[in-house]
Amino acid sequence: MKFLTKVKYFVLSILMLSSFTTMAQEIIEEKQEEKKVEKNIDPSQRIKLDGVAAVIGDYVVLDSDIDKRIEQARAAGQSLEGQTRCEIFGSLLEEKLYMHHSIQDSIVINDAEISLNVDQQLNAFVQQIGSMEKLLAFYKKDSEQELRDEMFAANRDQRMVQMMQQKVIEEVEVTPEEVRQFYNRELKAEPPMIGTELRLAQIVVIPETTPEEEQKVIDQLNEFRTDVLENGASFTTKAVLYSEDEGSKRNGGKYSLNKKRPQMVKEFREVAFSLEEGEISKPFKTEYGYHIIQLEKIRGQEYDVRHILLKPKVTNDAIAKAKEEIEKVREKIIAGDIAFADAALEVSDEEETKFEGGQLINPETRDYVFPLTKIDPELYVQVQDLKNGEVSPVYSESDLVNQVKFKILTVTDRIDEHEADFAKDYLKIKELALYDKQLKVIGKWQKEKIMETYIKINGEHRECNFEANWLKKEEN
Repeated sequence: MKFLTKVKYFVLSILMLSSFTTMAQEIIEEKQEEKKVEKNIDPSQRIKLDGVAAVIGDYVVLDSDIDKRIEQARAAGQSLEGQTRCEIFGSLLEEKLYMHHSIQDSIVINDAEISLNVDQQLNAFVQQIGSMEKLLAFYKKDSEQELRDEMFAANRDQRMVQMMQQKVIEEVEVTPEEVRQFYNRELKAEPPMIGTELRLAQIVVIPETTPEEEQKVIDQLNEFRTDVLENGASFTTKAVLYSEDEGSKRNGGKYSLNKKRPQMVKEFREVAFSLEEGEISKPFKTEYGYHIIQLEKIRGQEYDVRHILLKPKVTNDAIAKAKEEIEKVREKIIAGDIAFADAALEVSDEEETKFEGGQLINPETRDYVFPLTKIDPELYVQVQDLKNGEVSPVYSESDLVNQVKFKILTVTDRIDEHEADFAKDYLKIKELALYDKQLKVIGKWQKEKIMETYIKINGEHRECNFEANWLKKEEN
C-alpha cells in the first residue's frame, strides 16, 4: 500500500534506541573479543570524530552520537540493512527538534517519575545479569551513580520526544467521510490482509491460604521488627536475606514513594505515609502478601522506605482442592450444564474478568480483540488451535501475586484471516485513516518548525539526501 510506505517517516511512535531499553537482548549476547591495534592518532582526526555534526536550537548532535546510536542498534540485535548513516543522523535531528520545542512549549517532565522508571529498570537489569558489579562492567561504568545518571538522561530525552509528539497530534480526529475517502484512495484497489483475531475468556481458580500459614508469616515479620527495634539488627540486611519481593530485595527492600503519584497498591501507600522517620510498621496485608515497612527519610513529597514481603505458603491440600474445583467446572461446561460466562461469574477468582463473563481485555488496545500473531507467546500456545466455544485443558500458572493458580480458556469469537472489508473492519480502517492524518499533521508541523528553528548542519553531513528539509533549501 502507498500508505504504508510513508509510515517509516512517521515519528508519532518513534522508539529511541537507548541501550537501557534494549538490555534484555544485550546482556545475553557474548562479547566479541576485541583486538587491540595500536596506531598514531592525528589530532585533527580526533576533532572530527568528536566534532559537532549539527546544532538544533539549544541542542547539539555530535559525530560520536551517530556512532553510539548505530552501536546501540546492533547491540539490540536490530538489523541496519538498508538504513544509511544519513538516515540515522536524520532520526537524531528529529529527536532534537522535538526536545527543543518541548522546552519552548513549556512541557513539564516529571523527574520523579523518570527516577522511578530508572529504579525499576536497574532492578530488572540487575536481576537479569546477576549483580550490580556485572552490570557496571557490562556498560563500562565506574559507579552505579554514573550509570543512573546516563539512564536518567536517556529516559528523560525519550519522554520529552513522546510528550511533544502527543501534543502535536492530540486533537487530530477523522470523520466517517474521511475514513471512506481513505479506504477508497489507499486500500480498496489492493485490500490488505487482516490477520486472524480472537476474543478470549477465562476462568481462574486460586488455591486459598490457610489462617495457620498466614499467622506464620505475621509472626516472622514481628520477629524481624522486634530484632531491629530492640536489638539494633539491620532492616536492610533482613530485606536482602528474607524478602520475597525480587524487585527490591537486592537493594535492601528500598523504594522511593511520592505522595502525589500512586505507584504502589493503596494499602502499602497508606501505611508508608502514616509513619514517622525511623518508624517500622506492624505487619499488614496486600494482594502480594504480608509486609513490614521502615520509613527512612521524608523529602518533601518523597518518602524513602524499605520493606520486607513474605507470602503465606499454599498447602498441597489447597492446591489439590483448587485443581479439582476447576476440573469439575470444565466438565460441567463441556456437558452443557452451565454456560462459560455463568461459570466465570460463579467460581472465577479473577475479579477483573469474572463480571464480564471471563472476557479478557487486550492490555495494548484496551478492547477484547487479540490479533493471533501478537498474543503473548505463552497464551498463544494455549489458544492457537481452539475453535469457537471450545474449552481448553486446565493450565497451571504463577505470577507476582500467586504461587500457583489454575485456569481454563475459551474462544468466544474467532475471525479468520481475510481481506480488509470496509463494513466488517471499519474500526481498523478508521485507525489507519487516523494514523495517516496524524502522519500528515506531524509532517506539516516538522516542516514549519524546521524553518523557524536555528539549525546548522556541519561538514560532510551537508551532503546527506535528507527526507526533511534540514538544510532549509528553497523549494521549487
